[in-house]
Amino acid sequence: MRWEAQALVPNPPDTAAGAAPALLPLAGLVRSVTTPEFAGITFHEVTAKSALNRVPAGSKMPFEWTVNPYRGCSHACVYCFARKTHTYLDFDAGMDFDSQVVVKVNVAEVLRKELNKPSWGRHQVALGTNTDPYQRAEGRYRLMPGIIAALAESGTPLSILTKGTLLARDIPLLKRAATQVPVGLGISLAMTDEALSEAIEPGTPGPRARLKLVSRLREAGLPCGVMAMPILPWLSDSDEALDALFGSLAAAGATGVSAGALYLKPGTREWFMKWIATHHPELAGRYRRLYGTGSYASKEYRTWLAGKVRYFKARHGFSHSAGFSHRNLEDPRVEEAEYPAGIIPTAVPGASAGHPSAPVLAASRDGVQESLF
Repeated sequence: MRWEAQALVPNPPDTAAGAAPALLPLAGLVRSVTTPEFAGITFHEVTAKSALNRVPAGSKMPFEWTVNPYRGCSHACVYCFARKTHTYLDFDAGMDFDSQVVVKVNVAEVLRKELNKPSWGRHQVALGTNTDPYQRAEGRYRLMPGIIAALAESGTPLSILTKGTLLARDIPLLKRAATQVPVGLGISLAMTDEALSEAIEPGTPGPRARLKLVSRLREAGLPCGVMAMPILPWLSDSDEALDALFGSLAAAGATGVSAGALYLKPGTREWFMKWIATHHPELAGRYRRLYGTGSYASKEYRTWLAGKVRYFKARHGFSHSAGFSHRNLEDPRVEEAEYPAGIIPTAVPGASAGHPSAPVLAASRDGVQESLF
């Protein structure tokens, strides 16, 4: 059945008075769409007024600007820290986050206009900081090629963090972009247990598929750091699990790895605790005690996990890459923004961002920088 025939609530700009109201009070709503190809998911197509989002002042993040082509995410990761942001749209942070996906259909065009303004300083732009830009819908909407091209052609360094193997589609485009601007790439992968992954992040490609993507990116001469987050207490923090994880990442050629314990912000906490109570009732009480009333695991647990991570990273050749997220164990709220080598785009010293000859750099696992182009 044709996608175009699936509009639930057409809402063109010239809708006449008295016409059927929009399904939801979303700014710029064009239509809401369902299709058998994406059973259980509704896509709300909107026209965005802006594409670039400024990171709040005072943030420890190593970038100042982001672009989010989607809001909500069909990856349905139970632990996703971005869940509460869906409540700003009058959706809930649970099932709605997984099944009500907002699509900024004009994001590439709006971004190109913003990047062409004389005031744009060509600062790094990060993608994948809120919801995944390569979730399944990207196969239909194809927003990322236009975004990547707009950034590269404007001389703007870019980074992408994703769980989506659909990124492989854009490897040729990313290789071309990397001859124009510094490019950083990262894969989110914190477990190798396929059954656990299917249970807790059911909409994502499995660990084996993501490991294969890491290898493909490295074989293409592109950097690829890995965010091994979250490590799940009593589910993915055993010696066997951590050894398998870091060993697999080393074999795949990851340029660096950062790891960290599960983080339960409000909105995420309630959804995750409900999942634990249903799927692992024997752990429900232990999680409540470990996290208390806050978002972070106890200092004792984080100290223990940090030691484990250091050991297994060193064992598999990652000892010189960025290490444990929230290194400030006294106050985990002080974010260290420990992004591993390969994710943050790095240019040759003295090269100007956006110069056609400026190559991408990535740190090898021994900490030495190597040119990829």
